Amino acid sequence: MAGRSARTVQTALTGAVAVAALATGALVSPAAADSGTAGSRGGDHSATRRAIEAAVRDGVPGVLAQARDRDGTWNGTAGVANLKTGRERLPHDRYRVGSITKTFVATVVLQLEAEGRLSLNDTVDHWLPGVVHGSGHDGRRITLRQLLNHTSGIYNYTEDRGFAEKVFGDGFFQHRYDTWTPRQLVGLAMGHEPYFAPGTSWHYSNTNFILAGMVVEKATGRAYGSEIERRILRPLSLRATSLPGTDARMPRPSGRAYSKLSEDPKAKIHDVTELNPSAAGSAGEMVSDSADLQRFYRALLKGELLPRKQLREMTATVAMDPKDQDKRYGLGLMQIKTSCGKDVWGHGGGIHGSSSDALTTRDGSHSLAMNFNGDWSGDSWAVVEAEFCG
Repeated sequence: MAGRSARTVQTALTGAVAVAALATGALVSPAAADSGTAGSRGGDHSATRRAIEAAVRDGVPGVLAQARDRDGTWNGTAGVANLKTGRERLPHDRYRVGSITKTFVATVVLQLEAEGRLSLNDTVDHWLPGVVHGSGHDGRRITLRQLLNHTSGIYNYTEDRGFAEKVFGDGFFQHRYDTWTPRQLVGLAMGHEPYFAPGTSWHYSNTNFILAGMVVEKATGRAYGSEIERRILRPLSLRATSLPGTDARMPRPSGRAYSKLSEDPKAKIHDVTELNPSAAGSAGEMVSDSADLQRFYRALLKGELLPRKQLREMTATVAMDPKDQDKRYGLGLMQIKTSCGKDVWGHGGGIHGSSSDALTTRDGSHSLAMNFNGDWSGDSWAVVEAEFCG
C-alpha cells in the first residue's frame, strides 16, 4: 500500500507496501486482543500485537491482523470497528481489499495462457482494438505482460485530477454511488500522455488492470468477476470473498471504513463505508477477509492455482525502483525483502477508508493478512516486519 496518509486517498487502489505516515492523536484507546487456534504460539506474535497497537495510537480507528504458520492461526485486533458504537473488530470481519484484486485478475490471465487461449506476448490491441489510443498511447506496442507488471507506461486514471476530485475529494459524497464503466476509466487515462515507452521503465497504473479485466472478458466471453469466482473462489472455498460490481453495500460481518478525504491532517473524519466500487473495477473492487486472503496467497505460491510454467512467469520480477532492489513486482504480485532478509510475496491494497496487506513466504508456510479501517495514518510495514522478523 502506498503510505497511509491523506495521499493514499487520492492515489487509492495503489497497493505497493510502504512505510507510513502521519502521526495524529489516538482516536480510541488501543484496547488490543489476541486469540489463536489450538497449538497457536500466542507469545510469538507479541511484536505484531505491539505494532497494531502502535497503529491505533498513531490514529487508525481499528486494526485487524491474522497470521498463520506451521503452529496454527493467530488473530490480533486493536481499536474499534465502529467509532459510534465502539464495537471491536472481529477476526471474520470483511473489508474492501483494493489492489489485492490485481493478483486474482493476474492469476486468471495466467490460467488462460496455460489453456492456450491467450499469450502474455499478445498485444493489447490484439484483444482490444483501438481502446489504448490517444495522447501517445499505442496498444499495438504494449503486451499483456507489460500490463500485468506495470511496465506498459500507460497513464494511471486515478491520477486524473477531475476523477480524483469526484472520487477521492470534496465530490465524494455527491458521486459515491456513481457507476463507472471500464471504457470510461480507460478513456480518462487516454487523455494524458504515457509515462514512458512500453518496457523501458516501471510505474504503477490501475489502468493496466482495468484493461486486463477487459481482456479476460474478451477472451472468455464472461465477466472477469465470474471467471474469478469460477476459477479461484469456488475451488478454494473462499466464501468471504466477493466482487460487488456496483453494489455499494458491505456484506456482513463488517465494520465501518473511515477517511478524511483531504490532505489536511486536522480534517474531519468521515464514514465512507458505502461506495460504488466500479470506480476501482478489476483494479481493486474486491471484498474479502483475512482468512480467505491467506488461503489464496498460500495456494497460489504453492502451485495450487497455476502450472509451474505460469507460476514462474508470475514470480519473474522487475525492480519497482532501480535504487531499491528489495521491492520488486512480478505479474500482479509483489516481492519484498524484509529487514531480516526474508522474502515475502503478496500485494497491498487501498480504497476509501480501507488499507490492506496480504503476504506470505514463498513456500506458503507463514502468512499474514491485515487491514486498517482508516486511510490517513498508521504504518502497515511495521506490522509486516514485526510478524516476519519480530
